[in-house]
Amino acid sequence: MELLLHVLEHSFFDTLALVPFLFLTYLAMEAIEHSASAHVQAAVERSGKAGPVVGALLGALPQCGFSAMAATLYAGRVVTAGTLVAVILSTSDEMVPVFLAHQEPVARMLAIMAAKVAVGVVVGLLVDVALRVWHRAGDGRLHIHELCEREHCHCDDDGATHGHGHDHAHGRSAIVRSALVHTAQVTFFIFVVTFVFGLLIEYVGQDALGALLANHPVRATFLAALIGLIPNCGASVAITELYLDGVLAAGPMLAGLLASGGVGLLVLWRTNASAGQNAIITAFVYGVAVAVGLFAGALGILF
Repeated sequence: MELLLHVLEHSFFDTLALVPFLFLTYLAMEAIEHSASAHVQAAVERSGKAGPVVGALLGALPQCGFSAMAATLYAGRVVTAGTLVAVILSTSDEMVPVFLAHQEPVARMLAIMAAKVAVGVVVGLLVDVALRVWHRAGDGRLHIHELCEREHCHCDDDGATHGHGHDHAHGRSAIVRSALVHTAQVTFFIFVVTFVFGLLIEYVGQDALGALLANHPVRATFLAALIGLIPNCGASVAITELYLDGVLAAGPMLAGLLASGGVGLLVLWRTNASAGQNAIITAFVYGVAVAVGLFAGALGILF
């Protein structure tokens, strides 16, 4: 019991120290998303064959809902499969707030983000080229009407206009409230991860835990990418925390964060009618994340 209370106390105070940094980060992120989300969506819709490039660059922006937006746009065939994959691979999810909260060097964080964007651009463009060569790029029509019928979202109503006015009415209070909610959620996940792994280190020993993950990068890469697929911010929080604590090497960390596209895949399964397509895209993202992680580990890449 004394050990449990000791780990609990350390986890609580270690996490508490991060809260102000998390809140300020999310406040800035929410302000960006609140004012620029419509422009981001418009930019992706107009991007055409350059969709994967635009999607990967915009997906790296520190905001919360773009992977979900990309999945919905793909379900309506507004964007290509390559664009969707590029967005998911480049999306940073909760990596940025955790890095900033720990006051890690910004250059280190930007290097990881740049690697994710590069992978997203290359893989997304290759996907679109391959689908065009194999004549699997779709029928060239938008499917927004079918999407609206499945979701019963009444897209033809004037609800969007009212929603826009509603956003303006709430203004800054909505941004602050959303930032507080995100801060609370991520703080909880950081606390849980810190507590659980604090217990593991105490019971198992740091050397044994390092032998399980850091000293077995192949196993750790497959496992980290699998964790990254979990459609929850806790996945990227756990991966980033383990990397910053030195438990995960750069390759497994990169694999986990490449697969960690926020709720994008979850929204894809909810909005896209073809379960087969959803399964292929999910498996493909996992495969790319593992392959890149193993490649980075083999080259001994460090961030």
